[in-house]
Amino acid sequence: MPEAVLLDASAVLALLHEEPGSAQVAAVLPAAAIGAVNLAEVLIVLERHGVPPADARRAVDALALDVLRADDETARAAAVVAAAGRPARSALSLGDCFCLATARLTGRTVLTADRAWAGLRTGVKVVVVR
Repeated sequence: MPEAVLLDASAVLALLHEEPGSAQVAAVLPAAAIGAVNLAEVLIVLERHGVPPADARRAVDALALDVLRADDETARAAAVVAAAGRPARSALSLGDCFCLATARLTGRTVLTADRAWAGLRTGVKVVVVR
């Protein structure tokens, strides 16, 4: 069985736009999940790029990702991630912090298309797909 992974928004967007790294993301879909905060980020980005909301939801739903909830434990862990990532603060958005926190709490590896994550030291295994 494939390793359980967590996709950040950039990985899902790379897949949906068939960008470099999309094949690597597609290969892990059966074992993939996304955090609720990153799901919102994907939908927002698609809509900002002119995709009608219903089409954006259908595209994401077609991936059949498990959606992991964000709660107070995740929020507190995201704050810890943000503090640990201070030297790279500009590279970590709120969504990034929630993604890394969710991965830490669930023991999942994160797949991202964001090269800035390559040097992060958050205690989470990160695979950059491009």
